Amino acid sequence: MAADTPQRPLPTPIDRTQPFWDGLREHKVKIQYSPSSDNWVFYPRSHAPLTLADDLEWREISGEGTLYTYTIARRPTAPDFAGDEPQIIAVVELNEGPRLTSTLVNVDEDAIEVGMRVRPVFEDVPGTETTLLRYEPDS
Repeated sequence: MAADTPQRPLPTPIDRTQPFWDGLREHKVKIQYSPSSDNWVFYPRSHAPLTLADDLEWREISGEGTLYTYTIARRPTAPDFAGDEPQIIAVVELNEGPRLTSTLVNVDEDAIEVGMRVRPVFEDVPGTETTLLRYEPDS
């Protein structure tokens, strides 16, 4: 990003999400696991879905998954993203089950297929302590 390019909005971690962002900074994907329901959980929560137990544990996963769906935004999704077109917005189904929204990178539009295997890409934002999670084909 050029020095005169405005900084894009960045996530603001809160106590509940901080372990996720800390993991990304270490180039690791961490999500919550609930022993009481034997389920992986994403987005970060205070209590486990289904059981409402407060037994959620942060665990490292590979971050690999399958492209569940996607869209190609040819116009900026917000004014701060002008110049980033096209944005390939994706929903990735992690190997562990939960789905998360991200963007696809390092891929030709014609090569994108729902169901394709994807792997995490860690984007360290220059001048910040933030790392963003992106996805690319696992070829």
